Amino acid sequence: MALTAIPVGFVAGLFGIGGGLITVPFLYFIFGSLEIDPQYVMHLAVGTSFAIIIPTSTVSVLTHHKFKAVDFDIVKNYGLFVVIGVIVGTVFAASLKTKSLVLFFSIMILFLGIYLLLIKEKEQNIIVKMKLHLKVILGFLVGFISAPMGIGGAVMNVPILKFFGYSINKAIGSASAIGFLIALFGAIGFLLSGSFLNSSLPLSIGFINIPAFLIFIPITTFMARIGAKTVHSIDKNKISNFFGIFLLVVSIKFFYEYLKL
Repeated sequence: MALTAIPVGFVAGLFGIGGGLITVPFLYFIFGSLEIDPQYVMHLAVGTSFAIIIPTSTVSVLTHHKFKAVDFDIVKNYGLFVVIGVIVGTVFAASLKTKSLVLFFSIMILFLGIYLLLIKEKEQNIIVKMKLHLKVILGFLVGFISAPMGIGGAVMNVPILKFFGYSINKAIGSASAIGFLIALFGAIGFLLSGSFLNSSLPLSIGFINIPAFLIFIPITTFMARIGAKTVHSIDKNKISNFFGIFLLVVSIKFFYEYLKL
């Protein structure tokens, strides 16, 4: 578990994703091997992932901010609707079975990975103001989709912000900040829903596993700082391509797991 935290933290800082895309799969396999109630394995992985993302994304945001790569205006104005989506999505996720969550996760990641491989970084980025109705719709959808997946939403927010003219670096930095909000409310939601359902999982509060949280945190926060610094020295087009390939690999792996369930 400690070795898993190293790539989680680094990729979290590198891509601004909070680490959920790696954390959820690994925690899913770890909890499954410990013979935890199969009905709640994915829920526990998702809830614990959100708890881990909170401090990890905090370190990532602070590091990106040093490079002036965080737009706090979009975080505030757009993030509100993301949070509303997270709250609704958490209730939705609690009602799903593990198999449905796994399929939902793999399909969403597949489409986002293809999108990032197809788009190219522009020579000059002109930021187009996101209108209110788009903030409401996109923000709610990102939050709603992120909740069942246990992610900070950057896999969607980075492409969205790039579409509105943000450079890949600024899109990643701003998505990290929005990811903090998603993780905070997602963790609270899974903690409460797990308690409400009386899941009674070992060494856990609701759907948050305490040992996993304590093992991951010191390592992921340290590696997130390194990853966030690294991204600002890499060619922008390569970052988008690496991100896209990474998502495709995760999607294929999870779809394979879905077929085995």
